[in-house]
Order: sequence, then structure tokens, then C-alpha cells
Amino acid sequence: MNILSIQSHVAYGHVGNDAAVFPLQRLGVEVWPIHTVQFSNHTGYGAWQGQVFEAGIIGDLVEGIAARGVLPGCDGVLSGYMGSADIGEAILSAVARVRAANGRAAYCCDPVIGDVGRGVFVGPGIPEFMRDQALPRADVITPNQFELEYLAGHEVVDLADALKACDALHRRGPAEILITSLHTRETPEGFIDLLASGPEGRFLVRTPRLNLVPNGAGDAIAALFFFHWLRSGSSATALEAAVSSIFGVLEQTEKAHSRELLLVEAQEEFVRPSRVFTPVAI
Repeated sequence: MNILSIQSHVAYGHVGNDAAVFPLQRLGVEVWPIHTVQFSNHTGYGAWQGQVFEAGIIGDLVEGIAARGVLPGCDGVLSGYMGSADIGEAILSAVARVRAANGRAAYCCDPVIGDVGRGVFVGPGIPEFMRDQALPRADVITPNQFELEYLAGHEVVDLADALKACDALHRRGPAEILITSLHTRETPEGFIDLLASGPEGRFLVRTPRLNLVPNGAGDAIAALFFFHWLRSGSSATALEAAVSSIFGVLEQTEKAHSRELLLVEAQEEFVRPSRVFTPVAI
């Protein structure tokens, strides 16, 4: 399997492509990473060095890949934090180029906009771009609860609200939705829910809530879910595999008191999760 991943890059730590590429490679995927930025570390540290690349470089790199004659073998495109509407437009152009070469290729968009408690943390125009441009073109989207509410246009208080929001997003384009970090009035204290919705049905997984969620966890689970969905075509299978793997990584990260995801140290979790969480059909 070949996946084109267009995301940020950091020299130290694991966010963006540095949270997505290695887990996919460990699972046997050939990943073609294109970086939208190159920073020393993620911005959560408050200080970093590096630069944001111009949007045009994405088209240049896709053109160079196309010149190798390999785009017909690209199974999917993965994107995360976009940084600017110009970057977003370049990503959608890359998706169109891949789809023109392989009509079966899928696009997974992690619509990074904000989070509960933090609000919107991306630049002006990005939320609207995600809602109006990226969402309708995506086959798979992986919003957190805050992003789900923004994209659907209503608050999610209970599971019925979440399902209603999924219906609204399905009508706008994506066949498959993974909601991460979902907490409704039905979620017990000390737990967190994840919900997958697609043609196969709706499936819920509930895991213990850990005391940390390092930067990059959302990037990693989006990549894992997309891969398992591409391979199996099943919402339930993709949800079980992705959640079980990322929980194992997060649990080891918590035990080590690490600020960065222990992707290398915990890499066996990607192929043989130490704990399996089985989805429940709802």
C-alpha cells in the first residue's frame, strides 16, 4: 500500500508526519511524505526554529512524484494541520491529481481546527476552508468533538447529538467518520469514547482516560484509522485496530512521564496491541 501524507515536519518529537509516517511504515506501508513546515519541535513548547513552506512546493513535489510514473499506485492521501488556506488548496489539488491517476484512491482529512477547552487555534480562514472545501472532498474525516461541533453546526451533548452530527457530515461528502476524544453525558467519569460512522454502521469504543494526551496523538490515530480502513473496508475493524494501538502507545508514554509520544519504544503496539478494545454497534 502507498499513501501520500501531506503534513508538518519536526526534527524533534512526534507530530504531523512525524506522528503518522513511522506507524504506517511499521505496518508495511510505503509512505510518501510531503512536509508543509520544517520546525525544530512542535509549537506546544512555546519556542521553535524553522520555516513554513510556500504552498507551491506541494504542487512541485507532487509533479516530481508523478514524473516517476507512480501515482496510479497511490492508494490514498492523508492530510492534517494545514496552516493556511493556500496550503489547503494545494493539498486538494494534490488529491485531485492522485484521483485522476487512480480513481480508487481515497482522501483522509484530519480537519485540525481546535479543541474543547482551547477553542479555535488555527489561523483565520482555516475553519471555513475545512468546512466548505476540504470536508466535501474527503472520503474519510477524523474530527475531535470540538471540530465535529463546528463542522456540523451544533453542540454535541449526548450520543444522539453525535449521531445527528455524523448524519449531517455524511450528507456533505465523507463516507467514513472517526470522532476522537468524544465525551457525552453517557460517557462515564474516567473514560473517553471514540465513534466511527460509515456505510457499515456506527460503532463505539470506550477506553480509560489517561492523564495525558501528548501532541501528535490525533495525527497518529488518523493515520492508523485510515490505513486499517483502506485495508479492510470496515469501520469496526479500523476503529478496533487504531484505538487499541494508540491506547497502548499512550499508556507507555504516560508510564514513562514523556512529553513526546513513544512511537519507537512502543512500536509493537502497532502490529500487536497489548490490549484490544472491541467496538460496540450502536
